[in-house]
Amino acid sequence: MDKLNFKKQDKALYSGKVGRFDVLDVPAMPFLSIEGQGEPSGAVYAQAVAALYSVSYNLKFFSKQQLGRDYGVAPLEGLWWADDMNTFITREKSAWKWRMMIRQPDWFTGLQVSDARAAVIEKQGKMKEPKAERESLEKLRFGAYDEGLSVQVLHVGSYDEEGPVLEQMHHSFIPENGYKMTGLHHEIYIGDPRRVAPEKLKTILRQPVAKV
Repeated sequence: MDKLNFKKQDKALYSGKVGRFDVLDVPAMPFLSIEGQGEPSGAVYAQAVAALYSVSYNLKFFSKQQLGRDYGVAPLEGLWWADDMNTFITREKSAWKWRMMIRQPDWFTGLQVSDARAAVIEKQGKMKEPKAERESLEKLRFGAYDEGLSVQVLHVGSYDEEGPVLEQMHHSFIPENGYKMTGLHHEIYIGDPRRVAPEKLKTILRQPVAKV
């Protein structure tokens, strides 16, 4: 059985070079997602991410066993915004709003995703200490995200060191090359912060744009 690897299939979307800003056209892709607000270190965020992974792995096992199609669960991604976007440079995390996402194969239907979520909710209800609370699971949404023309760069290091890179992207590269920002700040987490040292974390920083 062949195993789909998103990072190999769409290498340009999950790679880059430190200090080099790439312009690319990102196609529409299906995502499982959940929205919230507050610091990434907070309980609400942790529960949201746990819900995403729980349903994503349930879908993976269903696909392999029932559909005969295997794949690696995609990296965690996040869309970030705030009333004042400068808070991403100053790192005022309490003001951040987010939509956390995990890409899904294009062969899933909405009904299959709903069934997977229901199965996880049922399983969590039987556990003494559920890892993902029902409220977070019920907030999950499934649908396509069409990002289009975007600028992205690879950042290696702590998430809190992204500020200077974003400053250069937003206020230098984008306007100097005839673009304007149009959508939400996007991050793709290639490294797992639970297993990788902060200075070695790899994150794709992406910003949708349009020609001026």
